Amino acid sequence: MDSLFQNVDCVSFYADNIDQGIAFYTALGLKLLWRGENSCGLGMSGDITEIVLVNKHNPVAQFKVESVEKALPVFEKAGGTVEVGPFDIDIGKCAVVSDRWGNRYCLLDMTKGRYTTDAQGNVTGVEG
Repeated sequence: MDSLFQNVDCVSFYADNIDQGIAFYTALGLKLLWRGENSCGLGMSGDITEIVLVNKHNPVAQFKVESVEKALPVFEKAGGTVEVGPFDIDIGKCAVVSDRWGNRYCLLDMTKGRYTTDAQGNVTGVEG
């Protein structure tokens, strides 16, 4: 069987001030990939996993899957629980799940595409 998880898409951290968070993490060598009103994505060199700073919700790990809707029955059959979702996000679908030990995380897909940004990293849309 192929792995349900394609990769760790991102790990989210809370930052009450996104500008200060960007300043801190870019001083550590991360680069700004995208930025919205309440969040931003920062990239590590040579890696596909992002650090996402958020100021509105709980920090969480997010695993990318090919299709959230196809992944959820597989996840439940293995003994996991779907807590919330699936629900639409800008770039695709997402669901909050937990394994049988109570570890809570998100599954997400990018079925709608990737963020497009301007020169300052501000999100301008989604391109499939």
